[in-house]
Amino acid sequence: MQRPIRIGMVGGGAGAFIGNVHRIALRMDGQYQLVAAALSSNRERALASAVELYIDPERSYADYREMARAEALRDDGIEVVAIVTPNHLHAPVATAFLEAGIHVICDKPLCLSAAEAKNLQAVAQRSGRLFMLTHNYSAYPLIRHARELVGSGALGQLRTVHVDYAQGWLTEPLADEGWRGDPALAGAAGALGDIATHAFQLARFVTGLRVEQLAAELTTFVPGRRLDDYVHAMLRFEHGVKGLLSASQVAAGVENALQLKISGSRASLAFDQQNPNELWFTPHGAPAQRLTRCGPGVGEAGASASRVPAGHPEGYLEAFATLYRDFAEQVRGFGLGEMRSSTVTPTLVDGVEGMRFIETVLRSDRAGNGWVSFVD
Repeated sequence: MQRPIRIGMVGGGAGAFIGNVHRIALRMDGQYQLVAAALSSNRERALASAVELYIDPERSYADYREMARAEALRDDGIEVVAIVTPNHLHAPVATAFLEAGIHVICDKPLCLSAAEAKNLQAVAQRSGRLFMLTHNYSAYPLIRHARELVGSGALGQLRTVHVDYAQGWLTEPLADEGWRGDPALAGAAGALGDIATHAFQLARFVTGLRVEQLAAELTTFVPGRRLDDYVHAMLRFEHGVKGLLSASQVAAGVENALQLKISGSRASLAFDQQNPNELWFTPHGAPAQRLTRCGPGVGEAGASASRVPAGHPEGYLEAFATLYRDFAEQVRGFGLGEMRSSTVTPTLVDGVEGMRFIETVLRSDRAGNGWVSFVD
């Protein structure tokens, strides 16, 4: 039997939503054991959170740099670190662990700028270690099947890509919007960085298309808010494919509606994250087909991302766990001297692309919402 991979965590202490999501995900398939953490920069709070998670107090740290140094020197030190901090710490934390020879799992967006992303990419290349970015929506079974359908030519020549991500939690002013409302911690993008990057990555993942140009507009609907809470963009993909992308955190009453629609010369498909166990495939001139996660016709990519039998809902947490499981396979291969690359696991390349997307949208908005090139 293979032993669990030793993993550490930076950020995600008591009360942190995304930290708990990552902990559930890493435990789900029994591939990891959380053995060390820097859960807060305050030593007492870090220790209290570590004790609550049954982490040895001696392996609770208040400084991620100290953690990287100490764990790299241990015979039983961590092999992987999960970074679940505010955005401004992603790059420095990742750099510290990569330079210590430790593989990295990082929440999105990658960092604060395209330049910082490129620097981090160079650090990762020098270190020779693995890096995964947790764009979890791309790990839904039916999203992976949608990617297979597009790649097989089932839609014909692609024509349009529409992706919309709507939430309502910022519809009214909040007394405290946390780090996401602070440009120093979140970066220059609000809804753009928080959820539009998910929408962008999903469209790119399923279609495989590069964006060549875009025209975008950012809006802050709630007075006093320092970052955008709504963004929309027109996209010009390669091969003449046209796209629309929108993201809102002020859609009153909406919970978490991420929707993707792709049409081609032969058929269209539609996916709604709030109903993740079905995918609609509609051939031209024929009835719409409701494809289910475990139903007939779902290929290997979708089937391998499923855990439970047909009729049992599977979604957000399982998608996170699938990314962790995929990365575990790569880490185990690395330990055997093999580079088991994955075409479905988001990497630093996706992170750099996401930062370029943010900066291109900002550039278009500042230039009067005109068309700008999506260039390196």
